[in-house]
Amino acid sequence: MTDTATKPTPPMKAAILPVTPLQQNCSLIWCTKTMRGALTDPGGDLDKLKAAVEKSGVTLEKILITHGHMDHCGEAGVLAKELGLPIEGPHEDDRFWIARLDEDGAKYGMNAEVFEPDRWLKDGDTVTVGELTLDVIHCPGHTPGHVVFFHKPSKFAIVGDVLFQGSIGRTDFPMGNHQDLIDAITQKLWPLGDDVLFIPGHGPTSTFGQERKTNAFVSDYALS
Repeated sequence: MTDTATKPTPPMKAAILPVTPLQQNCSLIWCTKTMRGALTDPGGDLDKLKAAVEKSGVTLEKILITHGHMDHCGEAGVLAKELGLPIEGPHEDDRFWIARLDEDGAKYGMNAEVFEPDRWLKDGDTVTVGELTLDVIHCPGHTPGHVVFFHKPSKFAIVGDVLFQGSIGRTDFPMGNHQDLIDAITQKLWPLGDDVLFIPGHGPTSTFGQERKTNAFVSDYALS
C-alpha cells in the first residue's frame, strides 16, 4: 500500500529567470491559491520572461523593482507598457538611477528605457501579489533607494543587490555607501531570522543564517 499523503501547497512559489549579459536574477513570484504573480526586476530578455510566464500558467498583475540599476529595471517600463502592468518600487531615492537608464543603456550596449513607477515604495510599506502580502524594507547602500521584499509566512526574501551568497553589493557606484549597506543588512535583514531563504540579484540562493556564519563581509565573525 502506497502512502498517498501529500504536503500542503505552499502559499508562495518563486522561479529564478536570469536575464541580461550580467545574469541578473529576475524572479517570478506567485500566489499558489490564485495563480496571480509578479515579476521582480525584469531587466531585459523580455521574450524569455514572457515565455516563462506563459509556461507557468501564472497571470501577471504587477512588476516589482528592488533598485534602479539597468540590469534590474532597464526594460521594466517597456514590459509594463506592453502588458499593461503597474510598476511598484523602488524607493524614490533611486530616481537618480532610473532617470539615467537611457544613457546607461547606450553606454553599455544594453536596452534600457527611463520609466516612472506607478508607486514609489518606502520602508514599512507592503505590496500584494494575489492574496500574498510582502513587507517592503528600505535597505540603502548599494543604491540609496534599494528595497527588499519579504514574505514572512514563507520566510522568504528577494534582496536584489544588497546581499549575495558570500558577498555584499558594491558601494563604489555614485551615491553608494558602504556603512549604510552594512547597517541595512545587520539591522534590518538579520532580525528577520536565520532561517530566511533569499534570492539575491546575482548567483545562487542562500539563507541569512548561512551568511551570518560564512560571509566574508557581514558574518558575525567578520564584524566582531
